Amino acid sequence: MHHRLSMVSLAKPLPSASLHIVLALLEGEAHGYALIGRVVELSDGAVRMGPGTLYGTLNRLVSERLIEETTDRVPRHDSERRRYYQLTSIGRAVAVDEVARLQGLVHRIAAHLPGGATA
Repeated sequence: MHHRLSMVSLAKPLPSASLHIVLALLEGEAHGYALIGRVVELSDGAVRMGPGTLYGTLNRLVSERLIEETTDRVPRHDSERRRYYQLTSIGRAVAVDEVARLQGLVHRIAAHLPGGATA
């Protein structure tokens, strides 16, 4: 069976900010401020992304067609004008591929830790 991820695998890993955003979007559509919170939550507070990094990265991910803006697809009841984003099918595949890559990396490194400790 041909594995779909092999068609979208990246030549190199996603940059850190892009990785955190696509992983946060695996949970579903979100607006920018919510994404900042998801990144903090998923990283246990280790990653805090400012608005400049967030929106620059969102624009790059849109241009790379890994995410798409969904703001105008459904009526919104926000008091502010928020821009919503979700993963494209390619973006979802890339995110899952990145998770698998990182799991493999952790597994390989753990095998070489003193005493055979696991991560």
